[in-house]
Amino acid sequence: MTEPVIIETGRAPIKAWIQGVLADPNAIKQLQNVALLPIVHGHVAAMPDVHWGIGATVGSVIPTKGAIIPAAVGVDIGCGMMAVRTSMTASDLPDDLKGIRSMIERVVPHGRTNHGGKGDRGAWANLPARAETAWKKLRPDYEAIIEKHPRLDRGSTGEHLGTLGGGNHFIELCLDEAQRVWVMLHSGSRGVGNRIGTHFIELAKKDMKQHLHNLPDKDLAYFTEGAEHFDDYVFAVSWAQRFARTNRDLMMAAILDGLARFEGLPKFTHGEVAVNCHHNYVAQEEHFGASVFVTRKGAVRAGLGELGIIPGSMGAKSFIVRGKGNPDSFHSCSHGAGRALSRGEATRRFTVEDHEKATEGIECRKDRDVIDETPMAYKDIDAVMAAQSSLVEVVHTLKQVVCVKG
Repeated sequence: MTEPVIIETGRAPIKAWIQGVLADPNAIKQLQNVALLPIVHGHVAAMPDVHWGIGATVGSVIPTKGAIIPAAVGVDIGCGMMAVRTSMTASDLPDDLKGIRSMIERVVPHGRTNHGGKGDRGAWANLPARAETAWKKLRPDYEAIIEKHPRLDRGSTGEHLGTLGGGNHFIELCLDEAQRVWVMLHSGSRGVGNRIGTHFIELAKKDMKQHLHNLPDKDLAYFTEGAEHFDDYVFAVSWAQRFARTNRDLMMAAILDGLARFEGLPKFTHGEVAVNCHHNYVAQEEHFGASVFVTRKGAVRAGLGELGIIPGSMGAKSFIVRGKGNPDSFHSCSHGAGRALSRGEATRRFTVEDHEKATEGIECRKDRDVIDETPMAYKDIDAVMAAQSSLVEVVHTLKQVVCVKG
């Protein structure tokens, strides 16, 4: 079993599951900045996919008493994974998977055009019935949020329900160790989550203006319970997390419907195993005898027996895992392999030919615009999994055969 590396800070220590994996010194410095905050309860946990992020480190678990750091939650609120196992096997799939990839790209808006404005390919022009029903349920609480914070009411909101987005968000068809077909996807709260996150990060800085000089990083400004905007933030971030989960549910339904109608595929069932888990979120939990707010920024809850998803990259394995409920990690594990290179560095370093070789045998985009997501930009997923053997056990190992990127 892997034990965490203990990093002392002069206040709360850091317990980091980083044995055998690359840990960027800039990320460690960020973790140390967080650990110095007086609101941190006990210690900060770092997952093996840890890497530098804006405000707080991606791959970190931050328990706080009576306070929340909006920048630690980030702007992709509720971002997470969903996976469903079908009754199909590899032999049921056609030899040429281009048609299935094209079908998925048709039924799920993805990417972004026109700066997200009118005609954006990543939003619905006309909301499908299923998404419209979901939006009706979400809309009343959204209206309560914008009544207090009207500047948030801009850009696409309902039009993003059931859409993928861009960047590292993806939809994949995968095969497990028994050659069974899975559908897996990664997305969050889209534009509205970004607006909520950005708005409250700035509010926290404004509210703490006179104290910013005492913070190790101004992006670590936080709201305390009872403060003017604390309850508003908790309400808004909880709503965005519901939006994100609904978004994933809608995409999965559309993909499964599309597969059911796809010519040449057999009739199939699904739902034997389904996981829908956030990895950018905050929740109130009990740890070490106290009720705390646990912020997982690029980390998955891995309570005893709980299922989670740890994806690799466009050319690497992914894992369905079962949590071991490790108390020192605050019942958490990594949310993926974690970036080894920045997007800019990956684009400079690798060519389309490099990417084609790394994604050989996978039906996916192989153009210059996805080089920042090439497998070589990420840490070795096997090393990441080995480093957290005390946090999770592997239930299924998946390998993608189709990957849709924004």
